[in-house]
Amino acid sequence: MGRALKELWGYRDLLWLLTLRDLKVRYRNSILGIAWSWMNPLLMMTVFTVVFTVMNRGPASLPHFHAFVLIGILAWNAFAVSVQGAAESVTANAPLVRKVYFPREVLPLAVVLSNAINFLISLPIYFAIAWISGIRPTPWLLLLPITLMAHMMFTAGVSLAVAALNVFYRDTAHILQVLLLAWFFLTPIFYPISVLPRHAVILGLSVDVWLWTRRLNPMASIIASYHDLLYYGIYTAPEFLLRTWVTAALTLALGYALFRRLSPRFAEEV
Repeated sequence: MGRALKELWGYRDLLWLLTLRDLKVRYRNSILGIAWSWMNPLLMMTVFTVVFTVMNRGPASLPHFHAFVLIGILAWNAFAVSVQGAAESVTANAPLVRKVYFPREVLPLAVVLSNAINFLISLPIYFAIAWISGIRPTPWLLLLPITLMAHMMFTAGVSLAVAALNVFYRDTAHILQVLLLAWFFLTPIFYPISVLPRHAVILGLSVDVWLWTRRLNPMASIIASYHDLLYYGIYTAPEFLLRTWVTAALTLALGYALFRRLSPRFAEEV
């Protein structure tokens, strides 16, 4: 593992070039250019705000509901777009994989890195809207890099896994679209976790819905932390952050191990 990471570090220039290429391709022939990274979440925020404030109030009773939704969408998009793009990152670069040697993990990681940059570019829009809405930053904002790192580690782990699997099972990318859609609605993005019942009886057992939603869905924990720091202005409990970090680190380790195990056969399969 250490040797593989050292080799990957040796190809960091290639990783950066592929990241820049991904960013350039994304905004090529786009009238709005990089401003689209702001417009897309803003349009989604508007749709959800209208749906839940005009058509069905539900969780929209939250003050500044639009800000709550926006930060959730920004964080989710950084994850979902990375995973979708990474799934086909190896197969889309088949000629490069067959002809040139380099650590193959550079391909999905470049997608993740470009979306991380895109996420950071989008954050000022949230801060501007939050400030206009009367939401003021608190000192707990200093914990944001910790949540961001957990977010990116988890995203990278899932991305590496699906990129490797899609080389051998091309249905992976198609199934992923359905799974991500379901995952989106199961994640407290446009509703606070408090709207879920606290307890439910399943097979005769009382289950803490809030607790297990976060334990079984790492993105629920990550987005909850973003909401704590950026929307509520409170700290995320240390044990909660630690558990999220451990889950993200394990996901990254397992995703990377799977990718390295399968990568020697990529050239034969793409």
